[in-house]
Amino acid sequence: QVQLVESGGGLVQAGGSLRLSCAASETGSVFKINTMGWFRQAPGKQRELVARITETGLTVYADFVKGRFAISRDNAKNAVYLQMYSLKPEDTAVYSCNVEGRYSGTDYYPVWGQGTQVTVSS
Repeated sequence: QVQLVESGGGLVQAGGSLRLSCAASETGSVFKINTMGWFRQAPGKQRELVARITETGLTVYADFVKGRFAISRDNAKNAVYLQMYSLKPEDTAVYSCNVEGRYSGTDYYPVWGQGTQVTVSS
């Protein structure tokens, strides 16, 4: 089964930047990915969409990150990235990668990463 491996989280001061990475354990020739995205969940809150990108590069951002975060992907590496700028304490959360992908002959299904902690200090 494909797995998503995330990296790049950590502790940063308000106004700082971080770049999150998420890569699938299978290559695109084995596991085809359609939509890739990042979600986050802060303590005591529901998980929410941060940004999403389609296979053709169309992007969707949550209002609270527009102009501060940028999502990108490398289809050759089956990887997705989230560049975060101007971080605020309210961006503190566990960030999880999510993809819709499939093996040959199967339907698309969602896969989640294990999550990476982002903490922004004031």
